Amino acid sequence: MGIINTTPDSFYSSSRVASVDQSLALADKHVKEGALFLDIGAQSTGPGSKMVGPDEEWKRMHEPLKELLQAFPNALLSIDTFYSSVARKAVELGAHLINDVSAGEVDPELPLFMADCKLPYVIMHKSGDFETMQNNPQYQNAVVDDISWFIEKVRALNNLGLSNLIIDPGFGFGFGKSLEHNYALLRNLNSFRVFNMPLLVGISRKTMIKVAANVDSENALNATTAAHILALQGGAKILRVHDVKEAEQAISIYLA
Repeated sequence: MGIINTTPDSFYSSSRVASVDQSLALADKHVKEGALFLDIGAQSTGPGSKMVGPDEEWKRMHEPLKELLQAFPNALLSIDTFYSSVARKAVELGAHLINDVSAGEVDPELPLFMADCKLPYVIMHKSGDFETMQNNPQYQNAVVDDISWFIEKVRALNNLGLSNLIIDPGFGFGFGKSLEHNYALLRNLNSFRVFNMPLLVGISRKTMIKVAANVDSENALNATTAAHILALQGGAKILRVHDVKEAEQAISIYLA
């Protein structure tokens, strides 16, 4: 899953696009390097980020999405949003799945829409709100608490008629996990197989990578690739990445 950010404040500059042409160029690179999915986001959820509303999010995303759907008919277009109005407009244009980092907690109308449209729905674990959840996150046991949360969340969504779910454990300091919490999750990723649902892992160039390897975002590719191998060994079925070519190589080695 190749990342395309139509936002000025995403943490990794090479994933940001400021025009439709830049969106098309980055998507072309991702697809040629082997991406099956293109994940389009218009709002940063990194540590300290400020939320923008659905109108601004759609304004940033609308034209790039329309052109990407036309230019890459064989790619699966994933919409990174927690707003039902944005998801609805994107699906009406032809988007293929919704990636909701709040799992319906920001906008409870979104799961209802997903139940109605039947498209795949990525749900991610986070702890707290986006602006403060990186401040001293606490768990009894990060892995057990994460899985317990998913048990309740999946049950609630199933009761709404949602079954086409993809699970994302929610890696990252910005989603309410410390360095130790993140690596406990990565070490115990196999535990999420209990849900018998596709597992999406998004760790590319994140702070958990940078801190452990003592690098900045620009120099975190090698460490990210090492972490991707561990994620694949733990059962990841979708890797959400900035660098598709290197992720494809990691997948090839894992499969071999």
